[in-house]
Amino acid sequence: MKLLILGATGPTGRHVVDLAVRAGDTVTVLARRPEAMRDLADRVTVVAGDATSQTDVARAMAGQDVVVSALGRGASVRADDLFTGAASAVIGAARETGVSRLVWLSSFGVGDTYRSASAVQKAIYSTLLRNVYADKEISEKEIRSSGLDWTLVYPTKLTTAPARGGYLVGERLPMKGNPTISRADVADFLHKAARSPEWIRRDAVITD
Repeated sequence: MKLLILGATGPTGRHVVDLAVRAGDTVTVLARRPEAMRDLADRVTVVAGDATSQTDVARAMAGQDVVVSALGRGASVRADDLFTGAASAVIGAARETGVSRLVWLSSFGVGDTYRSASAVQKAIYSTLLRNVYADKEISEKEIRSSGLDWTLVYPTKLTTAPARGGYLVGERLPMKGNPTISRADVADFLHKAARSPEWIRRDAVITD
């Protein structure tokens, strides 16, 4: 598989890169800091650029089978238009290059998934994460109407724990408290979704 990974230098994206390399995929990453991928320079193609630039994304997307976005804002509570900008760039680049498959990392509580959230989760999503989630929701509306073969992935609270190798996945899952899932397990699902048609044009909620 020829795989383009956005957000590859982030904590979840790097897990996706490592999984794809071990699986024998042909991996390309688009990174503002190419030096962050120096340790894999002989195993991945690194394209310098910005995920919110359609020109940069199209340059990296040409010839790929699947695009996986693991973009995130880390500990920031401000989106700074990252997700809306990246969605617009990816959709435009997809039209240029003819690449239709997109696996997009979101967050549980964005969009319709908010209705399934617990009281604890809703309190966090509607206050601390309000700005980030609003930007994500707009970006996902654009993706859903794009005509692409998208999968939107909604993990609960992310941790740096090792992969458990087992987790719950469904279009809707019951929530209590503020459940978590490791970034490594999220990366596992992102990579599996990219290699299978099972989740095309479906939402995937994921948690331990």
